[in-house]
Amino acid sequence: MTGLPGTGKSTLADAVAKEIGAPSFAGDWLMGALKPAGIFAHLDRPTYLSMYHRLLRTLVTRQLILGQSAVTDCLVTDDVVDDWRAHFASFGASTHVVECVCTDVDLHRSRVDGRQRGIPGWHEIDWNHVERMRPEFPALRGSDLTLDAVHPIERNLKTLLRFIE
Repeated sequence: MTGLPGTGKSTLADAVAKEIGAPSFAGDWLMGALKPAGIFAHLDRPTYLSMYHRLLRTLVTRQLILGQSAVTDCLVTDDVVDDWRAHFASFGASTHVVECVCTDVDLHRSRVDGRQRGIPGWHEIDWNHVERMRPEFPALRGSDLTLDAVHPIERNLKTLLRFIE
């Protein structure tokens, strides 16, 4: 699951993980847990993002070694998608890339403004942060399914579950 903050990716990742009985590895929670240790404070942005994606890939790899599925909840680029697909295929696993978007800018902004996720060690994100992230995480060329937050979460979850069956 990928997409800018406020597009429903975390809600959908958690819901699909419950439905299929797989762990959901959320990038924000991972980084929140590591931030107090100061591990990333001295890293430039490209190195930080590389570490972020490698940590998540390692968590998923462990599940694949155990013969289990996993769900990730994070921002990725096409380069990361290509890397993960190749890596996970080496374990005989398929990768389903689901991109969450919100085509209604006012709705998207309302979903971000004032939200409190309460992730220990992690910061809350505001609309300005989302706007700064857009060029860094453009729409994917390699997504398998795109879900729009203008639709109710229940509808998007049903679409997602049908897709991965």
